[in-house]
Amino acid sequence: MTPPVSEQITQRSASNLALAFVMLPKEKRAGMSALYAFCREVDDVADEETVPVETRRTQLAQWRADIQLACSGGQPQFPVNRELQPFIGAHRLPFSLFDELIRGVEMDLDVTRYETWEQLEQYCYRVASVVGLLSIEIFGYTNPACRDYAIHLGQALQLTNILRDVGNDAARGRIYLPLAELRRHQVTEAEILAGQASPHFHQLAQTVAARAREHYARALATLPPEDRKAMVAAELMGAVYWRLLRKLEQHDFPVLSATPTKLHKLQKLALILRTWYRSATGALAPNYGV
Repeated sequence: MTPPVSEQITQRSASNLALAFVMLPKEKRAGMSALYAFCREVDDVADEETVPVETRRTQLAQWRADIQLACSGGQPQFPVNRELQPFIGAHRLPFSLFDELIRGVEMDLDVTRYETWEQLEQYCYRVASVVGLLSIEIFGYTNPACRDYAIHLGQALQLTNILRDVGNDAARGRIYLPLAELRRHQVTEAEILAGQASPHFHQLAQTVAARAREHYARALATLPPEDRKAMVAAELMGAVYWRLLRKLEQHDFPVLSATPTKLHKLQKLALILRTWYRSATGALAPNYGV
């Protein structure tokens, strides 16, 4: 039997987000697989630089119209959206969040620099925190404070991604680190695009890491104890990316290479087992942020 399109997309991915689904019961795993496939598809449209920008913009508009059909009880045409539609209904996932997510990936069509933290964190909110806000509806929660948790964890994960991928993004002509911070630390755009390390760049990277750490700490502080078990997949994500951030820090931020730093499979397996054990036993010791 051929698996659903969403499941095939998830299985092909080496994403840390897809890894976290192993912690979920079958129904929630299927819902998250469908949501992940939607995120993967629209992100791939925006990132396909061999396709003209205006063509990608049109394709994203088609995805927006189709997911709106899925949210309004219509008949979406894209297979991923058809598979996602039952979970949209079951968990009342609002079109406004899908629209915000698409607005985020659309920013990558036009924006290659961010002047301030505020501008960058708007981008992070759209492409990461919004995914968290959709995900917690599928996980299920009782305390509305979980929404703040999802926002801060999304910011933390995306800032960790941005720091890890400085060199990879520079190879594509992109600098996500705020230009105001570059000037404050006396780092030029040319140095980043050339992959030129320096003590000034190290200080800049430390600043970005500190900003990410702040969001990890806020996520930890805002996760309601009564919903900790329901958020086990999100907590695994937090553990994986926290470990990645610590690895970058411990190795003096080797982020200017076009080959991003990764965790080994055994490291990820250890984090899965650790997170599962803490969830099963009700242990309150956090996996990240301390």
